[in-house]
Amino acid sequence: MPDTLLRLLHDISWPAALALAWLAGEAGQRWLRLPRVSGYGIAGFLMAASQGGFLADPEGAPVTLLADFAFALILFELGYRINLRWLRANPWLGATSILEAFGTFGAVLAVALAFDVPPVPALLLAALTMSTSPAAVLRVANDLRSAGQVTERIMHLSAFNCVLSVATFKAVLGYSILTNSGSVFHAIWSSLVVVLASAGIGTLFGVAVPGLLRGIGGLARNATIAFALAALLLTTLTHALKFSPLLAALAFGLVARHRRVILSQAQRNFGALGDLLTVLLFVFVAATIDGRQALAGATLGLSIVGVRLAVKTAVTTLLSRASGISWRKGALTGVAMMPLSVFAILLMEQTRRSDFGAFEEMAGIAAVVLLLEVAGPLFTQWALARAGESVGKEER
Repeated sequence: MPDTLLRLLHDISWPAALALAWLAGEAGQRWLRLPRVSGYGIAGFLMAASQGGFLADPEGAPVTLLADFAFALILFELGYRINLRWLRANPWLGATSILEAFGTFGAVLAVALAFDVPPVPALLLAALTMSTSPAAVLRVANDLRSAGQVTERIMHLSAFNCVLSVATFKAVLGYSILTNSGSVFHAIWSSLVVVLASAGIGTLFGVAVPGLLRGIGGLARNATIAFALAALLLTTLTHALKFSPLLAALAFGLVARHRRVILSQAQRNFGALGDLLTVLLFVFVAATIDGRQALAGATLGLSIVGVRLAVKTAVTTLLSRASGISWRKGALTGVAMMPLSVFAILLMEQTRRSDFGAFEEMAGIAAVVLLLEVAGPLFTQWALARAGESVGKEER
């Protein structure tokens, strides 16, 4: 094939992949009732070079920064929807979050060690699986226009367990660095300093951007573009400093909400920009998965998915009455928290830049990510529908 044609195909590979993934998402939703994000994930996985497709491994490519930006917008929106006053009014919600996150950590760690995964990769795997992917949960809830007790709880619990997951993941990294190199400074910098600095930068943006918006006026007109540009700047800055864009974006949204800047429903998901970046995010994540590695870790992956679902559902069910909802809605909350993949992949991708080498031993994570990339949003969609919180059919 002529070089010019090869170069052309290479240049259009990502735009073509996004177009095909978008079509797959729409077709899957229309004819199979699949969540759109599941369709994006399936298309991205099939188009990846490791499965014989035309998309090269995106690791380290410029599209990685775009994926980080896409996730930063989602985390900003999630943080914006979190009401910390609810924790004071209902402390059982906080107890549920801590128990489901650390219960998952302990159970997955036990499973990984039983499969002879080395201790540090087993600890990292357990830390990653504490979280629920806010990208999938939020997009499914937005697609269904879902509202109610289960919807609000999965938003809050996923935000809290993401923070706990990042903090635990960084603590494990610090422990590993300390045991391998003996450098206390390097260990503290890679764990405690990264967590505190990332949250601090996000808080600073959360105070400064609403203040700037009030200063220039036209809040209703300017809020969307101002927050999107701020999220882009925040992602680039934390990326360059090797801090955590995930924590920073979550802190940004959380503080911005409490600075009393009101976003309309249309502004919250950043409209067409948010939709486009969501397609890119899910294609990016799926394109990082190697099908052969996922197949090799399938037994471990299935075991982790099963035990993770059991622990989260058991905790949210057992504490449901104490926290003010029925047993049934408590169980549905646990089921709706199945998604994981986007958060885990981006957290691993960002940590790889620190030249930490234990990820090659985490074969099970590929299988977990692949299973939950497709099935996780399906569980969330089913649980929200069963809870009666899907308030309207989608436009066709």
